Amino acid sequence: MEPLRETIEIIKNCATYRTTIHSDQGWHYQHKQWVNTLKKNRVFQSMSRKATCADNVSMENFFGILKQEIYYGEELVSYEEF
Repeated sequence: MEPLRETIEIIKNCATYRTTIHSDQGWHYQHKQWVNTLKKNRVFQSMSRKATCADNVSMENFFGILKQEIYYGEELVSYEEF
């Protein structure tokens, strides 16, 4: 739960649009405390369909390109600097 709380703390003051968190069908998707924390902070949950890896293709591709084009080979910086 701590990583979720830390993430919400970071994004709550800078996110100007609806925040969405996407995951597979892991334990956290139905964990009451996880779900309630997201609802309380107005974070929308998105989940892959069971046995449908194609649901993640678009986001995996996006983050792969982002890492290749922007991040790899660069010095690690804070969230604000990034």
